[in-house]
Amino acid sequence: MKIDPTITHIFPKENEIPETYLLNTPIEQKEYLCNGNMLVWNGPVQPVYSPVCIETSSGLKKRYIGSYPLLTEHESIEALHAACNAYDYGRGKWPTLSVEERIRYLEEFMFRMKESRNQIVTLLMWEICKSLADSEKEFDRTMDYMRGTIDALKDLDRISSRFIIEQGVIGQIRRAPLGVVLCMGPYNYPLNETFTTLIPALIMGNTVIFKPPKLGVLLHKPLLDAFRQSFPPGVVNTVYGEGQKVIKPILSSGKVDVLAFIGSSRVATILKQQHPKPYRLRCVLGLEAKNPGIILQDADLDLAIKECILGTLSFNGQRCTALKILFVHKDIITTFLGKFCNAIKELRYGMPWEGGVQLTPLAEPEKTQYLTELIEDAKRHGAEVVNDNGGAVNQTFIYPAVIYPVTDKMRLYWEEQFGPVIPVCPFETIHEPLRFIFESHYGQQVSILGNNPELIADLIDPLVNQVCRVNINSQCQRGPDVFPFTGRKDSAEGTLSVSDALRVFSIRTLVAAKDTDVNKRIISTIIRERTSKFLSTDFIF
Repeated sequence: MKIDPTITHIFPKENEIPETYLLNTPIEQKEYLCNGNMLVWNGPVQPVYSPVCIETSSGLKKRYIGSYPLLTEHESIEALHAACNAYDYGRGKWPTLSVEERIRYLEEFMFRMKESRNQIVTLLMWEICKSLADSEKEFDRTMDYMRGTIDALKDLDRISSRFIIEQGVIGQIRRAPLGVVLCMGPYNYPLNETFTTLIPALIMGNTVIFKPPKLGVLLHKPLLDAFRQSFPPGVVNTVYGEGQKVIKPILSSGKVDVLAFIGSSRVATILKQQHPKPYRLRCVLGLEAKNPGIILQDADLDLAIKECILGTLSFNGQRCTALKILFVHKDIITTFLGKFCNAIKELRYGMPWEGGVQLTPLAEPEKTQYLTELIEDAKRHGAEVVNDNGGAVNQTFIYPAVIYPVTDKMRLYWEEQFGPVIPVCPFETIHEPLRFIFESHYGQQVSILGNNPELIADLIDPLVNQVCRVNINSQCQRGPDVFPFTGRKDSAEGTLSVSDALRVFSIRTLVAAKDTDVNKRIISTIIRERTSKFLSTDFIF
C-alpha cells in the first residue's frame, strides 16, 4: 500500500508549535488534596509523556509534559478517613446542609473552575490529544452539566417540599445521601465523564474520594485548589497512583458506600470483588459498548455517510458511544463503501491545536499495535483494508482503516476496538445484524439508518429490549444530558443524566408520624422555627 507522505511527517518540530499552546514548563505535580489541605508529596512520581511526538535531529521523541504523585496505601487510607470523618455517619456539616446551601458551595466552585478554562483545555490537548475544538467543548459541556444538575436538583427539591397524608400517617419524602463515594473517571473524557458522577455525588451530600484516570491526570491539577477553597474539609479528597496500592485498600476497608467507575467491565469486576460486603456497595458503572450501525437498503446514503463518519471517528472512535461496527445491506454496500472511504479522505489529520483537525494521535500506549493486530487478524480470515492509507501507523498515530467484509470469525467482530478501525459487515436479511446484537456481550445503543417506517418500527420493538437507546438516522451519542444514559448486559450499571444521577447517588428517605394533634404540633413547630434541614417546606426558586 502506498502511504501518503504527510502521515510520515505528521508530527511537528518544536518551533512549529503555536506559542499559545506550547507547554514551556512541565507540570510537576507534587500536591494532593486531603481533608481540606494541599499536602506535598516527596516520594516517587509517574512521568507523563504526551501522545504528541516532536521531530528532532535524532528522530521522533514523545514530549515530556510533567509528573504526578505515586501515593501509597498510607495516603489512600488517610483520604478515606478524611471522607468518613467529613460524612460522620451522616452527622457531618456537608450531609446535614440544606439543598440550597450545597448549591451555593457548588456555584462557588464553578466560579473558580471557570478561571482555569484555558489551562485545562491546553492540558486536554497535550495529555490525550483531543482537538482544540473538542477540548473546549468538553470544558464548556462540563460547566453546562453542572448548571443543569443544579436546576434538576431545584426541581427535585420543590417536589419534595410538600407533605403527604395517607391512611392516617403524615409523611415527607426527600432524598438523602448514601455516604462515601469513590469516583474514578475515564481517560477519553477525563473531565466531563468524571464530573458526571463526582458533581451529583457531591451535591446530594455525599463525601468523595476522587482518583483521576491514568491518562488525563495533570489537567485536574488546576482544580485542586478550587475544590479546597469551595468545599468543607474532607468533602473532596484526591488519590493518585497504582490501583492496587491506592484503590484496593480503600475498597477493602468496607467503608466505601458507592463506587462510581467508568472504564472496562474487567476492572469493574475486580473493584467490586475487593469490597468485603459487595451487596452493600452501590455501583454506578459506565463500561464497554460495541454499538452497531445498521444501514438499511433504502437509507439516504449521504445522511448515512455523514452520521457514520461522526459515529465511527469522532475523537478517533475513542468513545463508548461510538459506532464500532457497521452492518450495510448488500444491495448498497459497494456504493456505501465508495462514498464512505471518500469521506474519510476529506478528514483532516494532525496535531490537536491545528484548525479543523479531526484525527489526532492516540493517547493509550501501544494502542496502534493493538489495532494493527486486529487488522491483521481480520486479513487472515478473509477481510481487506479497502481505503487508501488505511491502518498506516506513525508512532502514536494510525490512519483510519475500513475493514471489509468482516465476519464473526474475526476478533474485530466481537472486541471493542476503541479506535479508528471500522469493521463493515454486509447483510442480506435483517436477522444478521439482529443476531449480532442478541449475541453481543454489550447493550448500550444502536443506530438505524433508513426510510421505511414499517421496517424501522419492526426493529424498534425488539431492540429496545436489547439496548438502552435506539437512534433513528443519527449516530449513537450520550447527549442531551437530560436524557438517560445507561446500558444493558456488560455495558453499564445505574443510569446517568442530570436528573437520574441525583437519584443514583441518593436514597428516598422519609419522616413519618401518625396524624394526631400532638404530632401536628411537633411538625408545625419544627417547620416554623426551621430547626431541621430535612423536615422543611422551604421552596427554592
